[in-house]
Amino acid sequence: MVGLNLRQFVIASLLLPLMAGTGCDPTSITATPEQSSGSQTTASNQQIRVVATFLPVYLFTKAVAGDTAEVDILIKPGTEVHEYQSTPADVQAIARADVLVKNGLGIEEFLEGTLKSAENPKLKVIDASAGIEPLKEISPVVVTSGGKASNHDHDHHDHHEHDHGEAAGEPKGAHVHADGNPHVWLDPLLAKKQVENIRDGLVAADPANEPVYRANAAAYIQRLSKLDSQFEQTLKPYQNRTFITFHDAFPYLARRYQLKQEAVVAIPEDQLSPRDVQETIEAVKRFNVKALFSEPGVDNKLLVGIAKDMNLKIYPLDSLESGPLDPDYYFTAMESNLKTLETAFR
Repeated sequence: MVGLNLRQFVIASLLLPLMAGTGCDPTSITATPEQSSGSQTTASNQQIRVVATFLPVYLFTKAVAGDTAEVDILIKPGTEVHEYQSTPADVQAIARADVLVKNGLGIEEFLEGTLKSAENPKLKVIDASAGIEPLKEISPVVVTSGGKASNHDHDHHDHHEHDHGEAAGEPKGAHVHADGNPHVWLDPLLAKKQVENIRDGLVAADPANEPVYRANAAAYIQRLSKLDSQFEQTLKPYQNRTFITFHDAFPYLARRYQLKQEAVVAIPEDQLSPRDVQETIEAVKRFNVKALFSEPGVDNKLLVGIAKDMNLKIYPLDSLESGPLDPDYYFTAMESNLKTLETAFR
């Protein structure tokens, strides 16, 4: 027992009879530093905690992270994002997170106060829309989105004044996103940019897993490129066609594929006036549209009523703000949107 201190000698003497027939060296019972620091090994393999604000941001983040990071969603799918009010649970989730991924462009208006309440100085925030030039959000249906041949500025949708009881110069409805229209995820090529931003943010936050993030992002981006080609080829015969939606969610898609979107309201919470109804009817006549487009999770009573009165069809267009927590759902929903547009334009 040469070389053993007193404590080791006592322990070895007690265990020697039990270990005599095993061939074990009793002097090896003292743990090495590496063996005794199991918590450090666990910590090095511990997944980072990522919180994505709402569904499309979650879908892209989960696609990039895969199973390498723990990804949670803050706003339950189907919950209206535009005027969401945070809860104590949201504050706790952000307080525990390593990374927060947001869409940006003003849609998550609740975040500023929530981040302050969370008091998480180590939190890294990824803005998925960084580097994307936003379109200005529209107000009334007389403004078109995307395409050409209009007296309005399609690339920068100025707010037009309407007499809905607001003071002169104020936008129609409850509010308009000051940072521009946030629905960039509905353009497959802008979705690629969002995936790239998320990839780069996760790599910066968790460089040990950079190869995984880059490989996952590359695979998803490849699918987005294929989706863009599908839209381009399918919608090419219908360039400059107008479609009317309730909510101003599709201007980026319209611009990308040289269509024109007419929206009844800027955001779903806008209170409608008789003038809104009249303008919608006038737009239907002016553009000779044969269909109106509703949206899941939105009160489409106005469109349903107009469609009935004017003998028009109603088709659903999915803005990806509700649905399953599966990155593949983005492609399922967008391919369905493409089929819907093609059917309506025929």
